[in-house]
Amino acid sequence: MTTTKGIRLLTREAKEAREERDLAPCAMRSRRSRGRRHAEEPDPLRTGFEKDRDRIVHSTAFRRMEYKTQVFVNHEGDYYRTRLTHTLEVVQVARSAASALGLNEPLVEAIALAHDLGHPPFGHKGEETLDALMREHGGFRHNRQVLRIVDLLEKRHPAYDGLNLDYEVRESLLKGERKTAPEAAEFEPFPQFLLEEQVVDAADEIAYTNHDVDDGLKAGIFAEEELDALAIWRRARARVEAPGISGRLRAKRTVRALIGILINDLIEHSAGRIAEAGFDSPEAARRAPSPTIGHSPEIRAELAPLRAFLHRNFYHHYRVNRMMAKAREMLERLFRAYVGNPGTLPPEFQAWTEREGLHRGVCDYVAGMTDRFAADEYRRLFDPLERA
Repeated sequence: MTTTKGIRLLTREAKEAREERDLAPCAMRSRRSRGRRHAEEPDPLRTGFEKDRDRIVHSTAFRRMEYKTQVFVNHEGDYYRTRLTHTLEVVQVARSAASALGLNEPLVEAIALAHDLGHPPFGHKGEETLDALMREHGGFRHNRQVLRIVDLLEKRHPAYDGLNLDYEVRESLLKGERKTAPEAAEFEPFPQFLLEEQVVDAADEIAYTNHDVDDGLKAGIFAEEELDALAIWRRARARVEAPGISGRLRAKRTVRALIGILINDLIEHSAGRIAEAGFDSPEAARRAPSPTIGHSPEIRAELAPLRAFLHRNFYHHYRVNRMMAKAREMLERLFRAYVGNPGTLPPEFQAWTEREGLHRGVCDYVAGMTDRFAADEYRRLFDPLERA
């Protein structure tokens, strides 16, 4: 530490020393990172993973998530989650678990903040649409697109593309694509991800399961009484029932209780598995035959019917399907219009298609759109009375 006018500054070196002292043996240390593609001077105050976190927060792609669909398109209401608010909820859950398990919180935070940057407009329907349009040109997967964003599409330095993030953050963003994506060739093929990435993956499921229940109830797509058939909902409601609590307040408190149940179970079960395995390094955890971070068998068994309920009653509800059908038509027409006439693209993306290829360049442009920009662009291209 250094002292400035009586204030003790926690420097990067002090933070790295604290990591070595306080983190679990299986946690990733900032000092042990494999580093960046492009060498740069270390920050005097921030660890490498803290720099990664900050670069992601200040990126263009991060800001765009405010107007990208989670389930409901942004214009359907201010209450419903967007891709950005979902991301922030994932960060909260992931940091809670990482802190309790003695894992590297800034690394967890960086992975969580970036994990959905690659989503196109209109959520999973947008991803399905672009994947179909790109079938003959390498396909489209949002996890692979995250890596394109942080490695190529974001600009922060005149000498190279991308955010120049640490190896461990970049690798973790591929998730399930790591075994098949061409981009994964540079990463060492361990059977498992770092425990920090596994925490983010579990936090993602906890966050979207709970907020989709909350949004579905708020939208009136299903009723609390329908959830009463599910054991895990009854378990959560039993924690909040009291005289005078009913209706929307009871539902909101039950959702919060459910989040608590899932986070606590995740931490307790994962801690037990880590202790049982006796991992003495991050690499040892990565060589495990199966993921270490996860829920207990009892909670997994109760979660499965809830997720099935959401798929049946929420994600495929006719109101959601109607908007997604419109979204598919918009993205298909936009994509084909740009491919058919690249001159309608902004000049920087005309140059980008020359570098990356026509279809991939158009895909990058469309995938980077927000919901409302895609809708506005649709009107500009296809409404003869709309100004270009």
